[in-house]
Parts: sequence; C-alpha cells; structure tokens
Amino acid sequence: MNHLMARSSLFDDFFKDVAPGFYVRPLHGDSLPSPSQIKIDVKETPTTYTVVAELPGVAKEDIHVNVEGGVVTLRAEIKQEDRQSQDEKVLRTERYYGAVARSFQLAADIDNDRAKARYDNGVLTLTLPKKVAVAGQRLTVE
Repeated sequence: MNHLMARSSLFDDFFKDVAPGFYVRPLHGDSLPSPSQIKIDVKETPTTYTVVAELPGVAKEDIHVNVEGGVVTLRAEIKQEDRQSQDEKVLRTERYYGAVARSFQLAADIDNDRAKARYDNGVLTLTLPKKVAVAGQRLTVE
C-alpha cells in the first residue's frame, strides 16, 4: 500500500553512524513516514475499541478513516513545503508530497453510526463502538 520511495539509503545510514557531523538532514524535517511508522495503540472494553494513531504534521482535512465491518483503514496525505519571505535567497528547497495508509482487522464489527474520530495535536483518536449482536428470532411456521 505504500507508494513512497525511501529517502535514506545504506550510505546515508553508514555516514550518519560513522560521521554524524557530515550527515545532512533535510532542511524542512524528517522524511515521509512509512505505513509501519504510523504508530497505533488499540484498547478494548466490552463495548468499544479505542484506537490512538500518531499522525504529526498532517492537516485534519488530509486524514481519511474508513471502517468496513471490523477492518479499519487510516490514510493520510502529506503535503509539506518550505516557505520563504521576499527578503530571503533560496539556497535549497524541499517539498514532500505523498500518502501513507495502514489497515488492521478488529475482532468485532463496528457500529459506524456511533463511531467517532477526533484529531488534536498530531494524534488521531477513534472511538469505535462494537455492533451489538442481535439474537436470532424464531419464525412461526404457517
């Protein structure tokens, strides 16, 4: 699901460890996260799942959450740009664009009508109530 190219290589890792003073990091910040870098915590109560995901630097409108049955998919579009003022001379510019997604299966189906998502300071919190199992109803045979 990850369509991003890795920004580091074997040589980058080598020089970062051997000669950290000569390793040049991007001016804007870290590279784009991989799906495994979307850190999540999942907690369960008898009636609800709570999912906490770290998505720092992502705008709220660029986060997409899809719940289908017991499968939860998190998708984030990352758009980072370096900005400059009119009095500055550009020495280097970097722009990061991409998308990252992660899916996982929960043990019970989710009640989509009562599910909630909240995003605050780079942390996405999902409150996912479990669907109440409806007992089978016996039909009268005519």
